[in-house]
Amino acid sequence: QVQLVESGGGLVEPGGSLRLSCRVSTNRFSLYTMGWCRQAPGKQRELVATINSGGGTNYADSVKGRFTISRDNGKNTVYLQMNSLKPEDTAVYYCRATYVTTSWGKGTMVTVSS
Repeated sequence: QVQLVESGGGLVEPGGSLRLSCRVSTNRFSLYTMGWCRQAPGKQRELVATINSGGGTNYADSVKGRFTISRDNGKNTVYLQMNSLKPEDTAVYYCRATYVTTSWGKGTMVTVSS
């Protein structure tokens, strides 16, 4: 069973930045497609960004130019750098790992508010 542990959430003012981290317990991390999803109160979970085993990335239109997903295969960790944060970015952010099957972290809360 793959375990995913997110960290880095918190309260930030509009325009601020946060970096989320997700560490994955597997010896095949480099093979995984990693992703970040988020779920705001009363809304469906949405895909924010993905990065595949080759380093290719995709982003939701709502975060393009503001968020950057990256990975460190030596540390079994994927990151989400979030800049120019907006109140509508407030959500629980979940890490997702896919290789044959998909595993999820428990989530980390990001609140953007003044």
